[in-house]
Amino acid sequence: MTHKAGYVNILGNPNVGKSTLMNALVGEKLSIITSKAQTTRHRILGIVNDENYQIVFSDTPGIIDQPAYKMHQVMNQFVETAFIDADLILFVVDITDNAHHETTIEKLKKSRVPVFILINKIDLSDQPALELAVGWWKEALPAAKIFPLSAILGHNVPYLLEQILDHLPESPPYFPKDELTDKSMRFFITEIIREKILMNYKQEIPYSVEVAVDSYEETATLIRIQAIIFAARDSQKAIIIGKQGAAIKKTGTMARIDIENFVGKKVFLELTVKVNKDWRDDDTMLKRFGYES
Repeated sequence: MTHKAGYVNILGNPNVGKSTLMNALVGEKLSIITSKAQTTRHRILGIVNDENYQIVFSDTPGIIDQPAYKMHQVMNQFVETAFIDADLILFVVDITDNAHHETTIEKLKKSRVPVFILINKIDLSDQPALELAVGWWKEALPAAKIFPLSAILGHNVPYLLEQILDHLPESPPYFPKDELTDKSMRFFITEIIREKILMNYKQEIPYSVEVAVDSYEETATLIRIQAIIFAARDSQKAIIIGKQGAAIKKTGTMARIDIENFVGKKVFLELTVKVNKDWRDDDTMLKRFGYES
């Protein structure tokens, strides 16, 4: 039997459920999920292996139409790369969102690979609205296949996976068959911490901070992790720490529990906060955080 393998790149604007879909397709929580927009900042590969195929899913940041920082520019470069190396493009749209993103549509029209339009969050709408959305996308991108689904409930996800397999080229695997992702353990630790920041803080805080693992020591029974939360202003540092350290303690406890579930081992997590007002435009800091085009 022939072996299939290919890159399936997931695109979409912020807050359309790309990360939820990625995790549903891969079967593991690789991309952070919150109700806030622009939660994905990096290009994350999730690898699904079977005896006869390997699917390399790629979750990219949401497309930022007006980048405000160098960080945003690199995030958009991740998206551009996803257009280039794809064997199949999944463009996720939110059925409750009326914006149709003309710039991206023009790029998709020029795509040399198949495009699937995934109309997500159908559980939040009704049949007339779904029919209207399907009709709109059929007219906007006649060559694309359209799949209504609910990533959070798993509706139509197994069927989508079948269709993805049908469109994969014959190829040997790109990665060893026991690999789940291209990212390191340290990367996922920072993502888990950043997810808890997104959950626990409001307004600009989640978008103004980044996390780096400063120390990682593992024994047979325990992992000791020291991580730094970088904020853009002193006032943000104070909010992150909270009164008598209550806020950062809560964030650390939530992160530690999830990290322990992720690594399957007891974790000691220490969080500190530092201020670097220009980290989003600082090439050295961006490289440290993994923002490399």
